[in-house]
This record gives sequence, structure tokens and C-alpha cells, in this order.
Amino acid sequence: QTQLMESGGGSVLAGGSLRLSCLASGLVWNTYCMAWFRQFPGKEREGIGHVDSVGVATSADSVKDRFTISKDNVANTVYLQMNNLKPEDTAVYFCAAVLRYWCTDLHATTYTFWGPGTQVTVSS
Repeated sequence: QTQLMESGGGSVLAGGSLRLSCLASGLVWNTYCMAWFRQFPGKEREGIGHVDSVGVATSADSVKDRFTISKDNVANTVYLQMNNLKPEDTAVYFCAAVLRYWCTDLHATTYTFWGPGTQVTVSS
């Protein structure tokens, strides 16, 4: 049974940093594209970035100067390092996975497995 579990969310002041983790279980680790999304209240999920089976990571233009995605193949964990956080980054952050060696897009419908999400709140 494939499971994704995010951790590391919380409250932080503007300008601060957080590192989110996503622990994956029940899947063959190096055969999946892993991604991070976020969802603002009343809005659809927005893709932040992805990392493919060989570790090539891409972040969306809107966050690439502040957010970095990486993975640890020993720990079966994907990370989202978020720096210089802003109040508008306040959202629920989700980890997602799809059985593909290469990541192709950040459309939520592409991804098969999802974690329950973790809240990130940035206050000014």
C-alpha cells in the first residue's frame, strides 16, 4: 500500500525558513516522479516543483528563487526547502507521486498518490 506522509509544517515569521519532508512507503522508490503542491483556501492545488527518479529537480518559476526540492534515496524521502517565506505562502502543502521515471508536468491530475498535507502559516 503506497503511502505518503508530509511533516515539517508549522508557523513561521515572514523571512523565515521551513523544510518539509515527505516520507514514501509501499512503492519502488526510484521509479516514481515526486512532486510538491500547495493549496490556498478556495483554490485548486498549485504545483511547486518535482524531482524525477534520478534526482533532477525543477521548481516552478514563481518560487524557484526561494524553494528547492531534493530527495534522499536511502530515506525514501523528498524535501521541500522553503526560504524567505512570505505571508502569501500560507497554504496546505502536499506531496504527490506518479509512477514515471521522468517528471513531465505539475498538473495535479497527473499524480496518483497524495499525502494528507501539512499546514504552513507565515505571519508578518
